[in-house]
Amino acid sequence: MLNKIMDEYLASKPDAKCCWFNHEWISRKDFARLADECTEILRASGFTEGQRLAVLMPNSPMTLAIILATWRLGGVFCPLNEKTGEISLLKTLGLLKPFAVILSESVNEKLESALKGASWPCARFGNEKISGNEKFTGKTQPADDFDKTLAVIFSTSGTTGDPKAVPLTHSNILDNINACLEHVPDLQPEDSLLNVLPNFHAFGFTICCILPFVLKATQVIVTGFMPPSNVIKAIEETHPTVLLLVPTMLGFAASLLERQGKKLSGIKLLIAGGDRYNPKMDDRVTAAFGVPVIEGYGITECSPVLAVNPKPSVRKLGTVGPALPRFELQLRSEAGELLEIPGEGVLWCKGPSVTSGYYHAPEINKERFVDGWFNTGDYVKIGEDGYIKILDRVTDIIIVGGFNVYPQEVEAILSEHPAVNMAVVVGMPNDISGEVPKAYIVKTQGAEVTESELVKFCKERLSHYKVPRSIEFVDSLPISSTGKILRRVLRQKEREKN
Repeated sequence: MLNKIMDEYLASKPDAKCCWFNHEWISRKDFARLADECTEILRASGFTEGQRLAVLMPNSPMTLAIILATWRLGGVFCPLNEKTGEISLLKTLGLLKPFAVILSESVNEKLESALKGASWPCARFGNEKISGNEKFTGKTQPADDFDKTLAVIFSTSGTTGDPKAVPLTHSNILDNINACLEHVPDLQPEDSLLNVLPNFHAFGFTICCILPFVLKATQVIVTGFMPPSNVIKAIEETHPTVLLLVPTMLGFAASLLERQGKKLSGIKLLIAGGDRYNPKMDDRVTAAFGVPVIEGYGITECSPVLAVNPKPSVRKLGTVGPALPRFELQLRSEAGELLEIPGEGVLWCKGPSVTSGYYHAPEINKERFVDGWFNTGDYVKIGEDGYIKILDRVTDIIIVGGFNVYPQEVEAILSEHPAVNMAVVVGMPNDISGEVPKAYIVKTQGAEVTESELVKFCKERLSHYKVPRSIEFVDSLPISSTGKILRRVLRQKEREKN
């Protein structure tokens, strides 16, 4: 389904621009040729319907071409993050059982040796061109009778550390893209979208990689966000009209532009998702990018966008906007009892964008899917106008003597202090109350503040059980490749101390 839409896009205006990469625009005709070459390589290798292809590639024209080639042959694209680590990758491959693994030229030889040692056939592909040496070494996996409607399987570590996989169909992804286009009317065919979010992440894959083909727009491909200066240079060279970034990226880019005394121009939409957007950043970000942020919210299981502020003129800062068309929402208690809307509770949803269940995980499916409804695991507030405010992940809630403490509330208070640049709050084990809040603080450059000063600041603004019992000043926070702060790393650090 999606491959036909992509092929129609390429054939409609062969000489028109398709994507930009490494200082050059690639025409639709030239990209189609690259996709044809990838298709023939896979076909000659024995890849066929229902098979899964694992891919460790950065954002690049080749990655897009492999996606299209995989779908043309009726296969399932399985993007993986090479930085996940050898042990985790091998576990994930054991779950997915792919036909073979495609590696980028940047994947180190040690990882390649580990994959081959585990009997996974591998081939290396460049980012832009076929060299003629793209051959799979090793015995490829045979085809099976897996669901041939699937388009992609996203992998994650899950809460236990074991691999968890989210399969999405062509219909799931196409519905999510069409819902985004209906909901955000300013997205138009003449737009050019920045594609810098990792393609192994659902936000980057669906919205940055595939949506431009459906919209009939162009895309500016940047291999990765770091260093931010490369992204700024790409924006200045190509002038994309739509930027899609996570809040951490926005902060880095805004700081760089401030230091350089620059302001970007020509941006029509600046969309943030993937993590909490701190309203404290809003004036700085708006000044740097020339437009205000419209914040959204998604989860891989929803293909991934569930809600977004439709346009700057109707955005409500601090919310992720209303749900996209065709999503049904419920609020439930942690025990599963149905609650009223407007109100607060755990967000459940259903709709054509939602996956039917995790891959080969019946026990997890019983916990998260009930009668077609999916438990997002997020604790939210829905107003009378339908706008959604994310209060916290249910798994991130700190329970202090029976009272729920939502880390984002404490973080928001801490971030109001002028000496605090970033704040993350996690639960620390406590023999008396079960848990107590602990804050990790990155100071504003050049500012000084003590632990006692911040505790006093919080006591003046929060209930006593919400006040951090401990504050640790750090130079940086653990951040994933998609820009999310890794709370679980900090929680694990605290558990290891006790």
